[in-house]
Amino acid sequence: MTPRATVIGVGHYLPERIIENAEFAEGLQGVAPETIRLETSDDWIRSRSGIERRHFAAPGQTTSDLATRAARAALADAGIVADDLDAIVLATSTADLTFPSAATMVQAELGMTGGFAFDVQAVCAGFIYALANANALIISGQAKRVMVIGAETFSRIMDWTDRGTCVLFGDGAGALILEASEGDGTNADRGILSTDLHSDGRFRDILYVDGGTSTGQSGYLRMEGKEVFRHAVEKLASTATSAMAKIGMTAEQLDWIVPHQANIRIIAGTAKKLGLSMDNVVTTVQDHGNTSAASIPLALSVGKARGQIKRGDVVVTEAIGGGLAWGAVVIRW
Repeated sequence: MTPRATVIGVGHYLPERIIENAEFAEGLQGVAPETIRLETSDDWIRSRSGIERRHFAAPGQTTSDLATRAARAALADAGIVADDLDAIVLATSTADLTFPSAATMVQAELGMTGGFAFDVQAVCAGFIYALANANALIISGQAKRVMVIGAETFSRIMDWTDRGTCVLFGDGAGALILEASEGDGTNADRGILSTDLHSDGRFRDILYVDGGTSTGQSGYLRMEGKEVFRHAVEKLASTATSAMAKIGMTAEQLDWIVPHQANIRIIAGTAKKLGLSMDNVVTTVQDHGNTSAASIPLALSVGKARGQIKRGDVVVTEAIGGGLAWGAVVIRW
């Protein structure tokens, strides 16, 4: 028998405030001391990204708040309580504080009195890295049930004068619960079938936040969009192919691609490279924008709720983010 980390529950949470594209041109209030007006339009944003709207956290609403709500939804979906968990792994680049981890804050809010919790920081690839870590905890026997969360409040690190970046991002959280199970060691097993992780620090300057302990300031997100795009399609298709090759699978055997929801052109380009139709892709970027580490668990939860992702389906999920860091995971749902 082969140990597997099987999905038993998913959930998500989106802040109440919805920001339509037009608000950036008409006047966006409540995210900065002054009203934000940009030389942009709904058509400009849609044509370049596929984004139509996004959610922003309310004043005082933190990343751990969003994560806790998504976690509760996932617990309800799985039919378990917080103390049934052995661990929480939370992927975020916008934790409430430098330390302690947002994961421990979620642990406390859930009333989880045992186990352990920690954060993973790999920007938009964070959930893939967190999922790989959670899988390793389970197959090594260190945990039986692990909650994996992606949560972000990227609206807090936007430069509202930069129309090329600030219109792309949103806030939200998604959570997934993995449970130890026994499989036959074949691709017919339910659970995580393979993982594939990469990074290359030579490209750190094309997507980063210009603040931290080195500057003494929190900083803003900076991105060279064309360079990120150039790397994204090739690396995402490559890591998805590599993850499948590890278990002798090909794209024709997939039911769904659940990609990082950054840009519809990147999503479509990756699907094309894999030889798959957009009918096989779960997309939420139009409604959520780029929620960084939250985008994949949000899409998984929404995909299940829509009736797209069903028990037994084979899903490949992939992401790339600052670092550069990228990777993919193959799951039989």
